Amino acid sequence: MRALFRAAPVALALLTIVSLPVSAQGVKVAYVQTSALLEQAPGRAEAEAQFEKETGGYRDQIKKMSDSLNAMVASFEKTQGTLTAANRDARSKDLQAREAEYQRRSREIEQKAQARQNELVQPILDKIKTAIEDVRVEGGYAMIFNADQGSPIVAVDKSLNVTDRVLARLKGSTASAPAAAPRPSSTAPAPSGVTRPPTNP
Repeated sequence: MRALFRAAPVALALLTIVSLPVSAQGVKVAYVQTSALLEQAPGRAEAEAQFEKETGGYRDQIKKMSDSLNAMVASFEKTQGTLTAANRDARSKDLQAREAEYQRRSREIEQKAQARQNELVQPILDKIKTAIEDVRVEGGYAMIFNADQGSPIVAVDKSLNVTDRVLARLKGSTASAPAAAPRPSSTAPAPSGVTRPPTNP
């Protein structure tokens, strides 16, 4: 589930993207590709599987709410021509109230999902940052850049790439680390991307 790590490159960029002064000649630098680190980070698959497992029930719940609201909207649009003004107004207000509740519940679950995502992802990001810093210290580098697409670096010597070294350090330091702890299903968050039902007439 790629969405779990969608914001992770930004977090790592805070550590790895810096600007090298023009006057700093002779400074030893290197670079990493954070996308590769995130892709191969130990624990990533387990974290994504855990997130998917926890959000399944809420995803079904939101879908049922959405389907029910959509069905009510469709029924109202089909029959509103036969309703009295009073009945039409009452049905419309009921739909508005139900949609407001749907939106409230969706936001609540999204917030829980974000919080749980952070819980699952942060330990992995912390280990990646530690591995990068270990390689920087061991290699005597003043700086380690992020050279992924979108970074300010436009050309770089590939011999300065220490991504594999960071991965080796990362995998070695986390070989015996426990998997992400599951949470009770009653407190599991919902997934992102819930489709909003049609607007009331």
